[in-house]
Amino acid sequence: MGKHRILILGGTTEARQLAAALSVRADCDILLSLAGRTAEPMAQPVPTRSGGFGGSDGLADFLKGEDFDLLIDATHPFAARISRNAAIAASATVLPFFALRRPAWKQQPGDRWTSVRSVTDAAAALGTIPKRVFLAIGRQEAFHFESAPQHSYLIRSVDPVTPQLDVPHAHYILATGPFEETAERGLLIENRIDVIVAKNSGGTATYGKIAAARALSTEVIMVERQQPDDVRTVETVKDALGLVDHLFSPEMKRGV
Repeated sequence: MGKHRILILGGTTEARQLAAALSVRADCDILLSLAGRTAEPMAQPVPTRSGGFGGSDGLADFLKGEDFDLLIDATHPFAARISRNAAIAASATVLPFFALRRPAWKQQPGDRWTSVRSVTDAAAALGTIPKRVFLAIGRQEAFHFESAPQHSYLIRSVDPVTPQLDVPHAHYILATGPFEETAERGLLIENRIDVIVAKNSGGTATYGKIAAARALSTEVIMVERQQPDDVRTVETVKDALGLVDHLFSPEMKRGV
């Protein structure tokens, strides 16, 4: 019996953990695809490729040309374009497909959240009165805040924001999580932060700033996820492994 060829669209901790778990199985042949946006990506436990596919058509051609048996979308919860392309490509190739998506954070008592649909909306939600803003959304979409130059920005990202924002007051921090609540609280106090702009990424690695904001009663503008609703989704690596077993079971192959 040949190996099941699985393409994992990755870039998350969960993708790496899933790839590692599947790599030790004798019946699976794994390829992990990374977007290529991080300058020094973490070492991965399986063969990898880097860069885009050329839209949903390009991904569909790749899946057919490389004879894959399963597509798993384990990208970041805010990689909306690749998630959409993955769903379209899987449908076009009639390939088994599911998403591994960590649960979103839920608002807790004491949280002061304003939920918005996009980073553009987040910039508008800051309002006209100048504030001290902790921008914790990564570097890709930081430029949107040039539309609100009245604020002072503390911007944290893994890789440098280039070009830097065309605003009068911006300070940049390069750092990679996980970020602990105690340190995040110190950062907010030291920089006299009025409001945090964050994406609802879920998970524990970057939750420290949310817990710190709750403790300090600091406002959070939370950019919520805009993911496809019609995609089969699991929330844990364990559930993903169970679904792989189910999809490759003899009963499924017979169409039972």
